[in-house]
Amino acid sequence: MVEVESDNVALMIPKKRDIRLLLDNIRSVHNTGSIFRTAETLGISKIYCVGTTPVPVDRFGRKRKDFAKVALGVEEMVGWELLDGNGEAVRLIKKLKKDGFTVVALEQADGSVDYKKVRVKNKTLVIVGNEVSGVSKGLLKLADKIAEIPIQGKKESLNAAVAAGIFLYRVLDG
Repeated sequence: MVEVESDNVALMIPKKRDIRLLLDNIRSVHNTGSIFRTAETLGISKIYCVGTTPVPVDRFGRKRKDFAKVALGVEEMVGWELLDGNGEAVRLIKKLKKDGFTVVALEQADGSVDYKKVRVKNKTLVIVGNEVSGVSKGLLKLADKIAEIPIQGKKESLNAAVAAGIFLYRVLDG
C-alpha cells in the first residue's frame, strides 16, 4: 500500500500488481473475447495468446469483428501478445519465473488445490487452458500452483471463460 495525502486526508492506494494471463490454445473467439473483458475489469497487465487462441486481429492485421463484438473495445485497452506455440510459451514462463513471477494454472489435476486457497502475489501469471484438453502438460509442469474450482454437478468442467472469471474475481477482487 502507498499512502497519499490529498487535502489533508490520507488515502491508502494499493500498489499496482502485475498480473498476467496466458491462454493456452483456447478454441473459441467468444471465450477469448470474454476473458479479455473480464481481464480488463480487473486490471490485468497483459494477455498472452498461445497457438490457436484467437486474437483481436486477423493474420492480415485487420480488426476481427467477431472478437470486437464480444470484447466490446477492451481489446484495445489490454496489452496482448500472440505466441506461436507451446515452445514460445515455455520460454516465456521460464523468463517470467526468473523475473519473480509466480505461475498459477487453473486446471483439474493431481496436486491441485481449491482455488479459494490460492493467494496471488504482486507478480503472477495465470494459465487458462483449452476448452477440451485443459492446460497442456508441458505448461502444467511449470506451474508453481495448480488451482481447481470444485464441481458439484455431473459435468466435469466449466466453460473456460466462466472458470477464468470465477477464479480471477475470487483471487483479485478481495
